[in-house]
Amino acid sequence: MNTTKSPWANAADDVLADLGSTSSGLDSEEAAKRLDKHGPNRLPEAPRASALMRFARQFNNLLILVLIAAAVITALLGHWIDTGVILAVVAINAIIGFVQEGRAEAALDALRNMLAPRANVMRGGERIAVAGDDLVPGDIVLLDAGDKVPADLRLIEVAGLRVEEAMLTGESVPVRKDTQSVEAAASLGDRRSMAFSGTMVTEGTGLGVVTATGQATEIGRISTMMAEVQTIKTPLIHQMEVFARYLTGFVMAVAAGILGFTIALRDTPFSEAFMVVVGLFVAAIPEGLPAVLTVTLAIGVQSMARRNAIIRRLPIIETLGAVSTICSDKTGTLTRNEMMLANAVMASGTARVSGEGYTPEGALEGGDKPTLQAMARVAALCNSAALVQEAQGWRVEGDPMEGALLAFAGKLGETITDRPRAEATIPFDARYRYMAVLHDGFVLLKGAPEQVLAHCKTQMVANGAEPLDRAYWDEMSADIARQGQRVLALAQMPHPGGALDHDTLDDGLTLLGLVGLIDPPREEAIAAVAECHAAGISVKMITGDHAGTAAAIGRQIGLHQIEHPLTGAEIDQMDDASLEAAIRRTDIFARTSPEHKLRLVQALQARGQVVAMTGDGVNDAPALKRADAGIAMGLKGSEAAREASDFVLADDNFASIAEAVKQGRTVYANLKKVITFLLPVNGGESISLIIAILFGLVLPISPLQILWVNMISSVALAMSLAFERPEAAIMRQPPRRPDAPILSRFILWRVFLVSILFAMGIFGQFTLAQTQGAGLDEARTMAVNTLVAMEVFYLFSVRYRHGWSMTWQGVKGTPAVLVAVALVVLLQAIFTYLPVMQSLFGTVALGPWQLAQCTAAGVILLALLEADKQAATGWKTLSKKRE
Repeated sequence: MNTTKSPWANAADDVLADLGSTSSGLDSEEAAKRLDKHGPNRLPEAPRASALMRFARQFNNLLILVLIAAAVITALLGHWIDTGVILAVVAINAIIGFVQEGRAEAALDALRNMLAPRANVMRGGERIAVAGDDLVPGDIVLLDAGDKVPADLRLIEVAGLRVEEAMLTGESVPVRKDTQSVEAAASLGDRRSMAFSGTMVTEGTGLGVVTATGQATEIGRISTMMAEVQTIKTPLIHQMEVFARYLTGFVMAVAAGILGFTIALRDTPFSEAFMVVVGLFVAAIPEGLPAVLTVTLAIGVQSMARRNAIIRRLPIIETLGAVSTICSDKTGTLTRNEMMLANAVMASGTARVSGEGYTPEGALEGGDKPTLQAMARVAALCNSAALVQEAQGWRVEGDPMEGALLAFAGKLGETITDRPRAEATIPFDARYRYMAVLHDGFVLLKGAPEQVLAHCKTQMVANGAEPLDRAYWDEMSADIARQGQRVLALAQMPHPGGALDHDTLDDGLTLLGLVGLIDPPREEAIAAVAECHAAGISVKMITGDHAGTAAAIGRQIGLHQIEHPLTGAEIDQMDDASLEAAIRRTDIFARTSPEHKLRLVQALQARGQVVAMTGDGVNDAPALKRADAGIAMGLKGSEAAREASDFVLADDNFASIAEAVKQGRTVYANLKKVITFLLPVNGGESISLIIAILFGLVLPISPLQILWVNMISSVALAMSLAFERPEAAIMRQPPRRPDAPILSRFILWRVFLVSILFAMGIFGQFTLAQTQGAGLDEARTMAVNTLVAMEVFYLFSVRYRHGWSMTWQGVKGTPAVLVAVALVVLLQAIFTYLPVMQSLFGTVALGPWQLAQCTAAGVILLALLEADKQAATGWKTLSKKRE
């Protein structure tokens, strides 16, 4: 019989026998043999890319590769200035990407660090301390309060043992452990006879036999899952790749046609024709787009940092704008991760308790004062925890539920510091499920309702005591449990003696009442969930906690629940199709394991959802890595969760996610404005060159002048769009489709229209200057300044897709727009009038009348575009009226 596959389901003696061990432990020789066989108790280090390889990956982008190819061609043709500028753009993009990219592989390091460095074991009948790495299956490990569990253990002996397992299960309070076997199919949180590697002993002592080490532990399984999880591309990266492929293919096709045309029909020498093609590449490829894209994302990162969200990968800020489902952990994310007493039920009625966390301040509504005071006395004195006030607030040392009882007592005026020591104590034991103390001639007791009620004969009322109404208390206990609260019963009885044992309680206790304790939801999380729903974003809670608790919290924060919470055991019985159907019917998932969380994320993604996953525990790490946007809690989250995530909430506030989504949507809107601004500039330049080539005319702008416009004025103006404020209704719109093209029909039409207008302005000004007697350099200088003037006025139009731009607010813009326009005007003056620039770019000084002509082209462009915008709005309004 092999009992080590499910040791929690078998008797401790059987597990020991199967492992070839005894309560005295292994001898040193056997331990050494097993160490050779099983290896050290640590997680293996997965191979990872070197820093050089990570840097090289930054160039795996089609637009970047096209720029590199253009730089090589210009270098071969001796155009060193063009080469230097293009390579500078490529290098800046690569450096920024290298510095900002996420280090998801470090999640494995974080998991390794969670293994205990030392462990107390029995070897050959003697207690010794060994390195955690040296533990082997069959070792007997001794556990004390404060210890980190060094390996997965089947418990043999326990004495009041409680273990904090939130990092693995999401359980909001420490789990009481015992040695009784449970079903083989029990979920991780229900395996009370096991202690898992990396968890923390909060109370009591225990003895356990090692059943798994290293990669075979529960943490090891998560490590393996992390290594196997594939990180998917963000919607923006995918869209930009598609955009780059189409743009590059189109430009190459046009360039090839132009090359063939000039050689075959114009009898142009190959070297000269090839230079024309290079000029077309320089004109058509938006060289500044990668840099502006990176800067736009970086600005979003800085904005989020001011809102306590630390972005670890640049593109993820945009991904948030496409999020359609947020999968959130419960404990510490939607809830405070602090137990609080919510209800106090007495024979006379129920008192509602208000307040926050462990702060001993708040109000009570309802109930009778004498009974409440008696309950507060039991809560304060039958208690082994302590509340400590710090600068950040109150925290509990000990059991969180006992901390909540102390806060309750404090709200009723009981002393919760310097409490008198009990004259006698019956510590909590899993067999009896209650704790009792003797104080000033009274036995004070708290425990599980069914156990306490069995020892009670009377119940307290305002004017004394009356016979116990067992049916009433059973009904109230069930009602509190249905609200997802943990129920405790409080009782007392006079006892003149100085000794206290279990037989003492047979004399008959007086029940004071029941209390319901819960990890309450964050108030700001409730508002954030409502805001997400208004924005068309589904919120789903995936927790390892009990279904009743999850359902209660879900109701409080406003989650949709057509059916009962779906449990991990039910998920195991479903195939992928059934699971995809089930996730449409409920937003609450309970008793889930890391595999369940990962599978739920994958099921949502299979339905075309863009998924954000929030979490703080080790159990959340694989799903965080798989999600489109992994969001870790910074304060109470594990290092493994933080390293697997795409960004970290420094304040652990779910409400920050709604703000992050708003920022992500703003970034995407601004990126579309940037593309809408840049492409017509390149389109106008390209069309003007193609017209000149087809009709055998002189180029109105030289390739080097085009590069100046693309890399200086276009980039400076486009970057100002990255600072645009969010639209007023941005969080009242549904999420965009992740497969929606970045070039919508409106953008394509606008790019086509504006490109034609830009080409007309360039050629028109060039021809007009020549008819006025200007030479080639002077005409080209006027054409370049006309192009820049049209860019400036077009910038004001592109800022508002629907609104009228010719308003004071539209002219004033954001400070970034005004700064960019001033900077471009200054740089263009340097370009036109500085002698060194004149010799470098072939420009000449222009007079006031010539500058006025250039500016007039920009004004005309803005007027035409505003008229087109108003006509489109009017047509849309008329169409709606007809419908």
